[in-house]
Amino acid sequence: MSKNYVSNKDETVRLFKNDLLESLSKVHWSVPLYIYIPIISLLIYKGFTASELPVYQIALLVIYGIIIWTLTEYLLHRFVFHYQPKGKLGQRIHFLFHGVHHAYPKDSKRLVMPPAVSLILSILFFLLFRKILGHYYIYFFFAGFLAGYLFYDITHYAIHHFNMHNKFWLYIKNHHSKHHYQNPELGFGVSQPVWDFILGTKFPEKENGSVNQPE
Repeated sequence: MSKNYVSNKDETVRLFKNDLLESLSKVHWSVPLYIYIPIISLLIYKGFTASELPVYQIALLVIYGIIIWTLTEYLLHRFVFHYQPKGKLGQRIHFLFHGVHHAYPKDSKRLVMPPAVSLILSILFFLLFRKILGHYYIYFFFAGFLAGYLFYDITHYAIHHFNMHNKFWLYIKNHHSKHHYQNPELGFGVSQPVWDFILGTKFPEKENGSVNQPE
């Protein structure tokens, strides 16, 4: 993926000729909060009604869910969103999924995942993890998994549009900015950089300075 960008203004390009599909591709950053906070709450409620786990096991399941999300976030970003198939159709699909974000990184309506996509993925992941964990453990684990996803979505928006002064958040923002403006083949962790350090895609030490985003 080219590290060049088309625009650094809050603007976009039309993706679909169909007006309905075009509208579904644009999402206000707060929409995931309205969708996933109730779902997470329902999962926790179901967890308490479906099992009698001790508090420490509940906490561990939630923490495990968050950790697995961070790995999922990294793997999806690195191997799915940045996979560029050959051919016009493959390149078109890649642009729809992620290329448009690198071309228009400040587009405020395409910084969180459209619910039409995220809900389908959530169902698939839930079915996968339920197969692995069983009915007894799935609810608290998946509540943590979705909480991690929600944190990722809101963090991604904040990185591109919020002014940050806290050292931790400035580090997260700078890490993702280097992915956009220096080297899109490194720095695949968005909500955190941990897996970039573990899996060898962190930025070289000489690139650890702050990044000035082009106007």
